[in-house]
Amino acid sequence: MSLIASRRRVHQRGATRRRQPRRRSQGGFDRWLDRAVDIAVVTALIVGGVALVLHLLL
Repeated sequence: MSLIASRRRVHQRGATRRRQPRRRSQGGFDRWLDRAVDIAVVTALIVGGVALVLHLLL
């Protein structure tokens, strides 16, 4: 038996390789949802900051 044939049957040791998840289309729902969450968080930070400043000043 040659070395080439024996290499085919050698099992890898160590961490198992995992398949990479498939990437969805770039214009998908996830991208839109991420953008909406970003806008909501920035709006909440601005409103909270204005409320804090008004509370401290008044």
